[in-house]
Amino acid sequence: MKKVLVFIILLFFIKITYASFILIPMDNDLQKDHLKAYGITFLSLQKQHKVKWLLNYRGGSFLLEDMPEFRKECTIRGVTYEIITDAEALSILELISSPSKNMDAVILEKAPKIAVYSPKHKAPWDDAVTMALKYAEIPYDVVYDKEVLNDELVKYEWLHLHHEDFTGQYGKFYGSSRRAAWYINAKLASEKLATELGYDKVSKEKLDVALRIRDFVIGGGFMFAMCSATDSFEIALAAEGVDICETMFDGDGTDDDYQSKLDYSKTFAFKNFKLERSPMVYEFSDIDMTKRRKIPKTLDYFTLMEYSAKWDPIPTMLTQNHTLLVKGFMGQTTSFDKELIKSNVLIMGELKSTNEARYIHGVLGKGMFTFYGGHDPEDYRHFVNDPKTELDLHPNSPGYRLILNNVLFPAAKKKKQKT
Repeated sequence: MKKVLVFIILLFFIKITYASFILIPMDNDLQKDHLKAYGITFLSLQKQHKVKWLLNYRGGSFLLEDMPEFRKECTIRGVTYEIITDAEALSILELISSPSKNMDAVILEKAPKIAVYSPKHKAPWDDAVTMALKYAEIPYDVVYDKEVLNDELVKYEWLHLHHEDFTGQYGKFYGSSRRAAWYINAKLASEKLATELGYDKVSKEKLDVALRIRDFVIGGGFMFAMCSATDSFEIALAAEGVDICETMFDGDGTDDDYQSKLDYSKTFAFKNFKLERSPMVYEFSDIDMTKRRKIPKTLDYFTLMEYSAKWDPIPTMLTQNHTLLVKGFMGQTTSFDKELIKSNVLIMGELKSTNEARYIHGVLGKGMFTFYGGHDPEDYRHFVNDPKTELDLHPNSPGYRLILNNVLFPAAKKKKQKT
């Protein structure tokens, strides 16, 4: 009996010796919580343990060092994981490296320092990225205009733009909400902040913020923006030195024929767009497709592009998912007119029937940016003061996975992009 017991103990220790990796599968059916899986991966990077992101392998799975702390956290957070041996890990990596397989293993080296550009008074559920970070338990700092203008972005690798209006038109809510207390208070708060920072107009202050963010990207930062932060940011850059704000926004009129004075060479992603002149219309420009798209909710899906993992690792990372078909969702800026996207910008998600892009990516200087149309991937049509989305009810959301792909992306070991 004693010999049998010793033999069992030896087998146990042999198993532990060879069980050297944690595989976090990201399959459609097997992973219980896709979103929290990103948090476990981020935790490993925080603890200075590298991770292999297995592109196109079982939905973009993660391979971590086998440590008791990570096993425990997976169990606590409800993340499905598998313990595999050295030999099994080697077999997976050999499969992935095969030239016949559209897969690759990218090394994630260091947890990026994350900032969310957002007004301090905003509730976390006003922004899908903030909700995703909180749910996945990924740490971040909140920054706003003071921090940006004080050049504090140098502390960060990754910046998300909250649903902000960089044009000084207060979100174009004038027509519907100019008498609402929340609108009046937000306008007063913006004017007070601009004055404190030494500006006579909110539009001028927001332009300087946009220019600092532009410099952050050019210098090597990664910027992620959703909804109205995408097109309003672009409009602010194109309208540098041009007054496009009507009297109710800044106290004086606009420049004559301001449309002809826009400089599209200054923008990241969009060209040849036309501004919406009326302050009564809840729209910035014709970049956004919201009012032109005629598609029922039941058919509103967009398709993710497939890329070569070995030749195009960057868009492959950004599109990792357990499905190529993602539910659409609305926003002030729902999607982008493909005709107005610059030729050097990559369209990673689109709805061909309406000629609209939902998810785009580009390079500027040493940095990169991603624009994602819509407000909340699990709230089809979000309105002001709507209840928050409970991500506990959507742990496998493909739309939210795209956000978290972008969060992890800066951790990837840099290698020369193949052409």
